[in-house]
Amino acid sequence: MLRVYNTLTRKKEEFQTLEPGVVKMYVCGPTVYADAHIGHAMSAIVFDVVRRYLEYRGYQVRYVMNFTDVDDKIILRASKLGVNPHDLAESYIQAYRQHLDDLNVLPATANPRATQTMDKIQAMIQGLIDKGFAYPAKNGDVYFRVTSDPNYGKLSGRRLEDMQAGARIEVGEQKEHPMDFAVWKAAKPGEPEWDSPWGKGRPGWHIECSAMNLDILGEQIDIHGGGNDLIFPHHENEIAQTESFTGKPFARYWMHNGMLQLSGEKMSKSLGNLVTIHDFLAKHEADVLRIMVLNASYRAPLSYSDEIVEAAERGLERMRTGLKGALPGSKGGPAEALHALDSQSEGTQQVFVDALDDDFNTSSGLAALFELVRAINTARNAGATDAELKPAQDTLRTLARVLGLRLPEKKAGSGGADPFVVLLVEIRTQMRKQKQWAMSDLIRDRLKDLGVAIEDGKDGTTWRWG
Repeated sequence: MLRVYNTLTRKKEEFQTLEPGVVKMYVCGPTVYADAHIGHAMSAIVFDVVRRYLEYRGYQVRYVMNFTDVDDKIILRASKLGVNPHDLAESYIQAYRQHLDDLNVLPATANPRATQTMDKIQAMIQGLIDKGFAYPAKNGDVYFRVTSDPNYGKLSGRRLEDMQAGARIEVGEQKEHPMDFAVWKAAKPGEPEWDSPWGKGRPGWHIECSAMNLDILGEQIDIHGGGNDLIFPHHENEIAQTESFTGKPFARYWMHNGMLQLSGEKMSKSLGNLVTIHDFLAKHEADVLRIMVLNASYRAPLSYSDEIVEAAERGLERMRTGLKGALPGSKGGPAEALHALDSQSEGTQQVFVDALDDDFNTSSGLAALFELVRAINTARNAGATDAELKPAQDTLRTLARVLGLRLPEKKAGSGGADPFVVLLVEIRTQMRKQKQWAMSDLIRDRLKDLGVAIEDGKDGTTWRWG
């Protein structure tokens, strides 16, 4: 039984969809005004794994991730650079699409954009006005009336009276209440603008997601996701305006990933303490970032450091050893070793499912795969053939794909050197048994100079390029 932590109720709940066998899932995408950083990648990977696992469990997933392509930040950045805001947004959208492909994030069912949903946005605003939930101000803005929603604050756990104490009405705003938020903003000189019943202007950020969601997935969805920095005000305001407009509960499950932290602070463009996706992938494989994310709870903060990256790289290499072929000359493993391998393979699948059924516990799921790798390596060292290793390796590949891991072989430029490395490792193993330590260390060191790393463990010796 799959259980999901729901931010709205603050507890894990049994996962039940609105429509049997179908999951309608909306995840807030980036505001495209600068290079995306690995914090954005973390969120994309988290919800990609959620989507992959739901599909593995047999659901048909309609996955929508938007692009916010008209926003104050985009306009400000374009003004500083002296470029058209639409052109700026488009360039970053295309760059982010490429990043998602590089990170092995499955393509969304739809990637709506605010600029392409303007008629739906305006229709929703007019509906809110007609129902008394929003009001046009004399300056051309349109605001959502927070006092019209008795449940305002239910997602974030905030009370309106407490929020009001620290709120203020900025110069030029014509709100009835300090916490009222703009669903339409009157045009300012030099900014993108659209005609509307309330004058030229553009939509507010929150109404964009509500309208895009409504347009593609309908009035009610199963999962709404995003970073936990969006809980307030963005998702709080989405709930208020969507449920006021439809009169129905909006999302069944609200899922939020924790923030990626650098030096103890949230990684963000505004703080400037970020590592871009481009810079990370220039130095590391995409699977390295995946393993970093998978090793932690998706709801918890994820620390970023060189040590954590190196640990993920070692984990990736260890995972790859489970896909290596049989040792040269292998004629079959002993029955006891093969039985242990088959048992581990079957048990891994159940442990993996049990782990991810518990609110997508990828850390425990990944640990189960490493246990399978250990069993495969033990059987290989015992003389198992490729045919004997294949069923367990197929299980490893299948479950790794659920986590979005590609596990490609690392290119070493070694030509046909692998058999000679295997021979030297076998000779070194015999020398270690005969306690010829100096010679075994010499082989290890010379192989290291040639780019071959050797690891001695309780299950035998493994090696890898790099």
